[in-house]
Order: sequence, then C-alpha cells, then structure tokens
Amino acid sequence: MEMITSATDLARAGFYWREKDGVRALICAPLEAAGFTNGFSTRIGGTSPMPENALNLAGFNEDSAENILENRRRFLKLFAGKWALAGCWQVHGADVRVVKDGVAAKPAEDMRGDTVYCDAIVSNAPGVLAGVKTADCVPVLIGDPGTGAFAVVHAGWRGTLAEVATKALKSMNAQYKTRSPDVLVAIGPAAGSCCYEVGPDVIDAFSDRFATAEKLFRPTRENHACVDLLLANQAQLVAAGVDSQNIYTAPLCTMCRTDLFFSYRREKSLHGKVGRLMSVIGRGPAERVRGNGEK
Repeated sequence: MEMITSATDLARAGFYWREKDGVRALICAPLEAAGFTNGFSTRIGGTSPMPENALNLAGFNEDSAENILENRRRFLKLFAGKWALAGCWQVHGADVRVVKDGVAAKPAEDMRGDTVYCDAIVSNAPGVLAGVKTADCVPVLIGDPGTGAFAVVHAGWRGTLAEVATKALKSMNAQYKTRSPDVLVAIGPAAGSCCYEVGPDVIDAFSDRFATAEKLFRPTRENHACVDLLLANQAQLVAAGVDSQNIYTAPLCTMCRTDLFFSYRREKSLHGKVGRLMSVIGRGPAERVRGNGEK
C-alpha cells in the first residue's frame, strides 16, 4: 500500500482532510457529495494520555469516561448540525444492528445503556450518525443515494471471513430496498498489506473462503504472510453487485502512520493501552431533511 497524505493524492483516491480546532478527520468526498455526512477520525486533537493529547473515542476500560466523552464532543464538532451517535459493542462477528430513529441511536457500548453486540449498523434516519471503532481493523461506510439508507461496518479478519460488509448490504436491501449497484462505499484507514502479517490459521481460513486468495497475501516468512483485508472487503462487495468504480479506498495504513492513527498491533505491546478511532456516516440533520433523502 502506498502511503500518501498530500491533498492532491488523497483527492485522486476520493478523500480530503477536514480540521477544526485541532481535530482532524478524513472525509470521503463522493459520499459527501451524495448527501452523506461521513468521516474517519485520527488520533489528533484530543485529551487522552495515549500518550498525550490523543483523540481516543472508545474503550471505557482503558480511558476515563470524561476523556472519551469530551473527545467525542470535539470529533462531532467537525460535522454541522445536531447528531445522535449510534454505536455498538463490537465482537468481530457479522451481526447487524438496525437503528430506526434518533431515540434508538444511543451508543449502546457500555453499561450506560442497553448493550448491543454487533459489528455493523444500518439506518436511514435523518440526524443519526452511525459509528464503529477501529485500531487496525477495516472500517467500511456504505451510502445509498436513492433511498437515503446507510451503513457502517467494522471488519477485522474474522468479520471479513464472516462477510460482515455484504451482510450489512443485504440488511439495507431488506430494510430499505437498497440495490447494490446504486451504493457508494468508502473503505477507511486500516492495517494494510504492507504491515498486517498473519499466520497459517488465517491463511488457511482465507484460502478456504476466497477463490482467489493468493491475491490477498504477500509471503513474508515461513507459514506467514501479509494479508490485504481492504482488498478482501472490496472483492466481497463487488461480488455482491457493487460497482467497483463506486468503491473508494483510503491509501493510509494505520500501522505505518501511528502519527495519525491508533494501531493495536503497533502500540499494545509498547504502551499497554491503545486508543480507538471512529468512522461515521449519517444522512443530513433532521431539521435539514424533508424525507427519504430529499433535502
């Protein structure tokens, strides 16, 4: 994976940086142009000691609630309007949460509310910002301009094997009549094929599941290889009917760029505690939307 951050190169990939009051996020421009507020957070501009001034957005067992909630407040200031943040307690599976409205859109990830275990969230509700947390796993945002439906997905290697992204797409079809060829997809910063080394258990599992698994691996040492989870998720979505031209992949590796992102694989052994990024998507604040995607 080529590591780039210049505005020109990011624009070619379909992304740009947004910054406010020292907080920075990566935005997928085509999704935004289609009416979907979206963003992939960075570690910059927060209050958490990870090691300092880190924008940690989850992990109440490794950071204070005061820090996390203040960091979320700062992050949400990047997006105009009032938003209800919908989240979940992620378990590296393929279950999908459907959020019908803002009242149901509580973060639902700790003992403050009714915990919901899942790795994807689907909605079409105005003013709801659906989010997942990552620190090397693949975040996927899906938006359907025709129906106004959207989804956010957390896909580690287990979730990728379970086809969590395509299951979110199927849920969008079942709930909102989304058609795969109509959607736009943004795949955010994650551990890239340059760094994400796995062992024989993962290699064997992917070889059993993917007909062209050899394209996903770059051998590193005996019985080990680096896996391209971003390409794997893209391939699954294309196989499900998504137009490959409508899939935008951020060319940024979380393991290479720990100056910008949290990386569990790089930082856990060094610091013990690792912050979490958040990737979000939503459809226009409620007061600015008339219905079913019309503004």
